Amino acid sequence: MSNTFGTLYRLTTFGESHGPAIGGVVDGMPAGIDIDMRFIQHELDRRRPGQSRLTTSRNETDEVELLSGVFEGKSTGCPIGFMVRNTNQHSSDYDEMRQAFRPSHADFTYQSKYGIRDHRGGGRSSARITISRCVAGALAKLVLARHGIRIQAYTSQVGSIALERDYRSYDLSKAEENAVRCPDATKAAEMERLIMEVKEAGDTIGGIITCVVSGCPTGLGEPEFDKLHAALGGAMLSINAAKGFEIGEGFGGVHLRGSEQNDLFTKGEKGITTLTNHSGGVQGGISNSQDIYFRVAFKPVATLLREQSTVNTSGEPTTLKARGRHDACVLPRAVPVVEAMAAMVILDHLLLSKAHD
Repeated sequence: MSNTFGTLYRLTTFGESHGPAIGGVVDGMPAGIDIDMRFIQHELDRRRPGQSRLTTSRNETDEVELLSGVFEGKSTGCPIGFMVRNTNQHSSDYDEMRQAFRPSHADFTYQSKYGIRDHRGGGRSSARITISRCVAGALAKLVLARHGIRIQAYTSQVGSIALERDYRSYDLSKAEENAVRCPDATKAAEMERLIMEVKEAGDTIGGIITCVVSGCPTGLGEPEFDKLHAALGGAMLSINAAKGFEIGEGFGGVHLRGSEQNDLFTKGEKGITTLTNHSGGVQGGISNSQDIYFRVAFKPVATLLREQSTVNTSGEPTTLKARGRHDACVLPRAVPVVEAMAAMVILDHLLLSKAHD
């Protein structure tokens, strides 16, 4: 099982949803970075359960403890070990899932691959494991901020309710002003009503998160197998429930002709730039200094609080109605995870670019 992500900026994770703790080790953190613990904890708080009526009611504080790699408030360049204790597990809620496979969940595939699985909360396949990504992403953001690079994600669609305008038409900072994390207050209210309607029916719903990376310099990424947008796509699709990725115009660009899609070059105040940004800030696999923007599609959460047909571990037909505390929509809590993965990818390629230079 691969538990390590990254090349120079690397994260190795450990833990299960109902185990004693979730944690990891970050290797490649540059030395001399001010480690703002309040910022790191804030990033975890954005992901933690129980933060609104839209999310699972599991009551976890998700307080992070750094175990190494920091001295007198600064990174030393050594590996940064960290841990977040699990304190509010209700493992008995999952007793029925010991023998039954949840439809569209990782239960069957884990059992088939390893011959054993932790059925409590999904074990290693639980979205709770993304805690480690948020810690590593927060550390990466501290480094990127010194280079003027900022990452902002937001919920742009829940079910059929979607923002209709370009990201530049919104004040993205307003995304944190509502539980859905959508920068349009009117659409956010509609999304919240839809999520609550679905939740009350014991069902779930999916949607789309848009992410914007601003201030990224020219030259990150490689022209062949390590293209920057390929790295971002791989990172996003590694997130629980992620099923689709597009950058720039993405699939919408197939309706355009080359004369409409091409980003024409011009000379700006800071050098050569482009008049438009249909490419999403990446051309030929390499960043071109424009905003990098992409979208990630998330499927409805697989665990439903309603009866479904399935089979048990012997392949015999049965029915399953899950118990426990689950999200009806993953989008609000996935926003900081998308940002964290983007931050790790951008920092990794920034360090690779410096090594190349």
